[in-house]
Amino acid sequence: MERDELTQCHECGLLQRNPPLPVGGLVRCVRCDCTLHRNQPDSLNRTLALTLAGILLFAVANSFPFLSFQMQGQTTETTLITGVVDLYRQGMWGLAGVVLFTSILAPGVQLALLLAVLIPLKLNRTPRAFPTLFRYVENLTPWGMMDVFMLGILVSVVKLSDMATIVPGASLYAFGVLIFVLAAAQAALDPDIVWTRVPLPAEARRALRRGEGVISCGLCELVMPKSAVIRIRGQRYCPRCGERLHQRKPDSLQRTWALVIAAMVCYLPANLLPIMSVTSLGQTQSDTILSGAIFLLSHGMWPLALVVFVASVLVPLLKLVILVYLLVSVQIRSLRQPKERTRLYRITELMGRWSMVDIYVVTILVALVHLGNLATIEAEPGAIFFAAVVVITMFAAMSFDPRLIWDVWERENDRKRRAKRSAD
Repeated sequence: MERDELTQCHECGLLQRNPPLPVGGLVRCVRCDCTLHRNQPDSLNRTLALTLAGILLFAVANSFPFLSFQMQGQTTETTLITGVVDLYRQGMWGLAGVVLFTSILAPGVQLALLLAVLIPLKLNRTPRAFPTLFRYVENLTPWGMMDVFMLGILVSVVKLSDMATIVPGASLYAFGVLIFVLAAAQAALDPDIVWTRVPLPAEARRALRRGEGVISCGLCELVMPKSAVIRIRGQRYCPRCGERLHQRKPDSLQRTWALVIAAMVCYLPANLLPIMSVTSLGQTQSDTILSGAIFLLSHGMWPLALVVFVASVLVPLLKLVILVYLLVSVQIRSLRQPKERTRLYRITELMGRWSMVDIYVVTILVALVHLGNLATIEAEPGAIFFAAVVVITMFAAMSFDPRLIWDVWERENDRKRRAKRSAD
């Protein structure tokens, strides 16, 4: 059987054939409905063009004023990096690092790495560092949160609309367009076009023998015989992308439980402690996440209040509940609805990043409002706990291996088949 005909679902572990696809077609797993592959039309040229446009927009978005805050004749201008610098000066260096990485570094580095990968592809060249660079592109994708940052801008403008005049700068428009350009580049990119250009050793290229043990890479999705893996100091690595190989994520349940418990510990102070304090004309008021949603609701912005409440309060809680349910169901060897449980896992991966909206609101407000006793906004400890909840739950979802759900189901089916054969 040819290796390129096979793919292994990274959510349920089923090894299956990968049929040829028409342009624009997609393949779903026959067992769990996970999307395995999309055949994107003219993927290389479209992604390269969008990446070049994205780099230009990124440079503009980081070079000019982003927003201006005008109050009683005083004006404050801010760039994307201003809020990060102000958080650092207030002693919130951990929070500043999270915002810097998710709103500036991750998208910027991803664009630069994409360009470094796509230009050699266009020139039919594959440099030695080629697989490593593209591996970093794949790993950075979940951490770029410019779309969430834009929602934070909208919430911030509403919060400040009664206090002063907010003037958008050139960078804001570039940033808004950049969000769509980067999303389009990610959608247009067909990773298989990249990975199939990487030369493979003969052992990894050969056809699989019937009954032979195989292993697949969770990153580049190469299905190979176990004899083809690269072994370094007892660890196994993919011969194509260099990713570490495991049949299942190591210590998945233990690591996920530890991260979930840590997120639970941070969840209460994140919602009870103030995330920022507002000083206006000598009077100081502290805001929690919930009071921020109430503020939007009281000003008639109920759709935005609903979004903030769901993203900042319900989503982290729902994510923790789902992860606990999945962990318990695997540990008690539940056979119920494995397909539905896999869908729940998919939800935890998709929704967690949107909880960062309140952290971005704090960052933007801190950057805009620092006019002494006239008006000043400072970050408070609740913001640190809340950022910890978001980041920890993202790591928890990444550490959980959904294939464990199906391992129990497969073992039970194997037992029933053996019992049936014995009875016959």
